[in-house]
Amino acid sequence: MSSLQMLRASCCPNLLKLGSACSAPGQLVAPSSILSAAPVAASRHYPGGVRHSSGGGGDLQVDKMRNIGISAHIDSGKTTLTERILFYTGRIDAIHEVKGKDGVGATMDSMELERQRGITIQSAATYTMWGDHNINIIDTPGHVDFTIEVERALRVLDGAVLVLCAVGGVQSQTMTVDRQMKRYNVPRIAFINKLDRGGSNPKRVLHQLRSKLKHNAAFIQLPIGLESNCKGLVDVVNERAIYFHGDFGTDVVHDEIPQDMRAEAQDTRDELVEYLANADDVIGEIFLEEKTPTTEDISAAIRRATIAQTFTPVMMGTALKNKGVQPLLDAVVNYLPNPTQVDNFALQQSSSGDETRILMDPTRSGDKPFVALAFKLEQGKFGQLTYLRVYQGTVKRGDSVWNTRTGKKTRLSRLVQMHSNKMEDVNEVYAGDICAVFGVDCASGDSFVIDKNLTLSMESIYVPEPVISMSIKPSDKKSENNFGKAVARFTKEDPTYRVWFDNENKETIASGMGELHLEIYAQRMEREYACKVEMGKPRVAFKETLLEPVTYDFWHRKQSGGRGEYARVIGVMEPLPVEQNMTVDFRDETSGPNIPKPFVPGVKKGFLDCCEKGGYAGQRVTGVRMRLQDGAHHIVDSSEWAFYQASQSAFQDCVEDGKWTVLEPIMTVEVNIPSEFTSAAFSIFNKRAGLIIDQDGRDDWYTITAEVPLNNMFGFSADLRGSTQGKGEYTMEYCRYSPASPETHESVVKKFRDSLEKKDEKGKKKKN
Repeated sequence: MSSLQMLRASCCPNLLKLGSACSAPGQLVAPSSILSAAPVAASRHYPGGVRHSSGGGGDLQVDKMRNIGISAHIDSGKTTLTERILFYTGRIDAIHEVKGKDGVGATMDSMELERQRGITIQSAATYTMWGDHNINIIDTPGHVDFTIEVERALRVLDGAVLVLCAVGGVQSQTMTVDRQMKRYNVPRIAFINKLDRGGSNPKRVLHQLRSKLKHNAAFIQLPIGLESNCKGLVDVVNERAIYFHGDFGTDVVHDEIPQDMRAEAQDTRDELVEYLANADDVIGEIFLEEKTPTTEDISAAIRRATIAQTFTPVMMGTALKNKGVQPLLDAVVNYLPNPTQVDNFALQQSSSGDETRILMDPTRSGDKPFVALAFKLEQGKFGQLTYLRVYQGTVKRGDSVWNTRTGKKTRLSRLVQMHSNKMEDVNEVYAGDICAVFGVDCASGDSFVIDKNLTLSMESIYVPEPVISMSIKPSDKKSENNFGKAVARFTKEDPTYRVWFDNENKETIASGMGELHLEIYAQRMEREYACKVEMGKPRVAFKETLLEPVTYDFWHRKQSGGRGEYARVIGVMEPLPVEQNMTVDFRDETSGPNIPKPFVPGVKKGFLDCCEKGGYAGQRVTGVRMRLQDGAHHIVDSSEWAFYQASQSAFQDCVEDGKWTVLEPIMTVEVNIPSEFTSAAFSIFNKRAGLIIDQDGRDDWYTITAEVPLNNMFGFSADLRGSTQGKGEYTMEYCRYSPASPETHESVVKKFRDSLEKKDEKGKKKKN
């Protein structure tokens, strides 16, 4: 008997004897003779059982597969929930808490830094079985600084569980995660966690789901008691109560709905049907005919509407107290799509440059050519580990695959499936599987095919722009080699972490999504590469943009003996629409022979290089379009290089003649404080030029949401703690770029011009 079975035998020894009473894999039903003394109608025990998702090869039916992610705001209980899922499915033998006294930490928090801080930094993948269904799970970080991990996970998943705190409700990062799910068309189940916490209010959370996230959502469960009185749940669909007995909630007991909750349960069921009628035609017809839908009708409608993303079923429980997890697993199987019910497209580029969307075939066979997406890179002790999601076909260990971006051929010497940081070898993977391979030199977002002539690439992953920068350097010269290795690895693994050398200030700059993001990588350099680093003061990633169109006409002529340089460019530089203020655009509107087409790329490159450097305030230029309308060339002296220089000089003319402004990142800041400190919080926001966009009070706590310039957020944490006696807490996430305040605008421009003057003075001294 395994340690897991011994553990559960101690909780319920009678149930392990009931082998003849099996009704489904991993589920035991106790005969009424044993349960006659207890006031229950039915009991199920979940000892679990694991089968590898590829262990059965292609015989694993694709409709028995689920690829899901668990995402939420920070500290909503995602990792704790995943730990319970692994335990109840038999994937692990014991439960360890995120900040448990045993010091082991949760299974999915495999990095030492994660266990010390009690937060998830990297997304972690695992797989397990629930009944006869294979479930691939990715647990994602909740902190906004690691949002790229959520992006990558949701890009390759077919469904998700959106976890919400029963006290905090819909918070700032919840909105971000919801936007990411919508971006990749991921159906979701909402799970309200932490019913055992003081102040928990599921109805308030449901209201926020409807009002803040605009979800067509309804309860499919109700709590039997809240806070310390949380005893179980009411299953609204099947009209029964669910209790979780045993030390670890392993025994799921079904009983009649408590007498005092029957009216509420019926009202909730009627409301569920009403919301489903707005999302599903079949149940809508039943509703209009004033008939009563059966349990099967409601379950089928929930599945159809959830997959169509027109309805969000809302479940609840408390993962820490082992309640509500098994019904959530049942819902993942019953309501979330299998790989065949999600349309995934690859892009095929024709010789003319046009892209065609090709629908992938998720059948688990080798009939169609193999196509996979590398969505995550990780440096392991055996080299680079590349996570792949297989979208079509099959590949075996030892096969060779081609990177469609680089054209490189790679032999897959080892195929593994991940369980947190542990690897389990497999011989073959099929469409729908998530696996990892070693020794593949690629970037995040690359596509792989087995047929060299198949020029397919999966649709790319959205990568947000960094919003904060700091200077970084190794503490001593001995560590410079390790510093270079660490930078090369981390920038390859995380596209939002960028390190570059600033030639003007002669220092290395690290850019990322927030102070915590940069701090974590600095600590990892010290821990993993024995390279202690020194970080400078944070710098905000300002940008500059044009406010009004400006014309240019620059004539570049240079003759110094031999072949000269000749180029003329004429056109307009204009601002892009507000919704495109993070992009730049170049348009060639020339006609005729004045500028030969081979020279146009030189003009474009000159413009793009100037946009990177900036000209007005030394910041990157965004939201600008350069229209090349006319020009002139010389049959001998013109070249692409000459037009490159003409383009740069024309750009400088536009900087001098045009009306420019500085853009700064605006952050959405959510503060939770005791009610007595409300005025102090408003005062803090006013001092930092914050714009209050939402307020919400509950019991003795108050939540304020505001938009604040990132440049004004430094030192906010200490200010908040000091004003609230250490009781206030806040979260911050990137919102958008907006024109900077006059003071900030003037400061940024002055700093840039001062640096230019110093540079000129140094140049004059060198000449003298």
